[in-house]
Amino acid sequence: MDFDFSDDQQQLRDAVRRWVDKGYTFERRRSIVEAGGFSREVWGELAELGLTALTVPEEHGGLGLGATDVMVVMEELGRGLVMEPLAQAFVAAGVLGKHADATLAGQWLPRVASGEALVVLAHQERQARYRLDVCAAKASKSGSGYTVDATKSVVPAGDAADAFLVPAQLDGKIALFLVERSASGVSTQGYRTQDGSRAAELRCQAAPATLVTADGLAALTLAQDAANAALCAEGVGAMEQTLKLTTEYMNQRKQFNTVIASFQALRHRVADMKMQLELARSMSYYASLKMSAADAERHVAIARAKVQLGQSLRFVGQQSVQLHGGIGVTDEYAGSHYFKRLTQMEMTGGDTLHHLGIVSAKMQDTAGVFA
Repeated sequence: MDFDFSDDQQQLRDAVRRWVDKGYTFERRRSIVEAGGFSREVWGELAELGLTALTVPEEHGGLGLGATDVMVVMEELGRGLVMEPLAQAFVAAGVLGKHADATLAGQWLPRVASGEALVVLAHQERQARYRLDVCAAKASKSGSGYTVDATKSVVPAGDAADAFLVPAQLDGKIALFLVERSASGVSTQGYRTQDGSRAAELRCQAAPATLVTADGLAALTLAQDAANAALCAEGVGAMEQTLKLTTEYMNQRKQFNTVIASFQALRHRVADMKMQLELARSMSYYASLKMSAADAERHVAIARAKVQLGQSLRFVGQQSVQLHGGIGVTDEYAGSHYFKRLTQMEMTGGDTLHHLGIVSAKMQDTAGVFA
């Protein structure tokens, strides 16, 4: 199979890489972390690059590009540890473009494309343990619309978002709603996460909501799969830069007047890091290619990719810290921030054990067919 990127995709990668190198330095990132973990200014710069419009359909002011283009962009953002949740723009474009009616899509997709509106997925509940079919939030009919009562956790940039995609029970079935942050009954409590990015707890009390789709579980699964495919690509970029920082340090650090990069045992460990990176890269490609597959096939493919990514993220991060020694966990050194991000990504969108359960269940079903 040909995995070469097109000229347009290479140009896209180069453009994002140049912005990361010049516009999102480690010093700027640290200042954003200290200010709370999210920057509207950076979000505007991403919009100016056309990245928020990447997957929005052309009829709504977007570029109408696909999962491979998302993968290219997210690898570069991962390399630069960009914290602003661009993947949420891809999630919103996918869900609203496929499931929302023409009126709702026309109202929000042009604003997503321009970067004017940040629409994020707010689905995690404390008791759900990553399961998408566990939802305690309730929705009810209210006049010509709906109201939602919900408490959602770890919502990306939740206290800066303009609207949320919120799953809630409606007539005994999960439906998906759009809730504006400015609506009555909506409150958020923001905080910084382990890697310095921004998240929030969201509470809706009889908050006015617009129905996106009554088949909320299908839409929610698509949203989570899109987010995880983007996360896999971001993880590849972050691991690539982590490996680069590690090898550069080993070529400078000396013991007994000899650079430690010459020690055979350490070289083997770096080779193992490289192997895990390439395994993750191949599964990231696989995940992106499967985003256009049927729902069930896509969901299992993303789970397989997330299993490998989880193992690679943990291995590369931990080996990097060990090969660096004490400097690898100091706040002043970029490597420690990559380690934090890699650790958090392993648990985002379902940890490795959760996705291993999805893959195992699929294997058992397949085994039953051929028994």
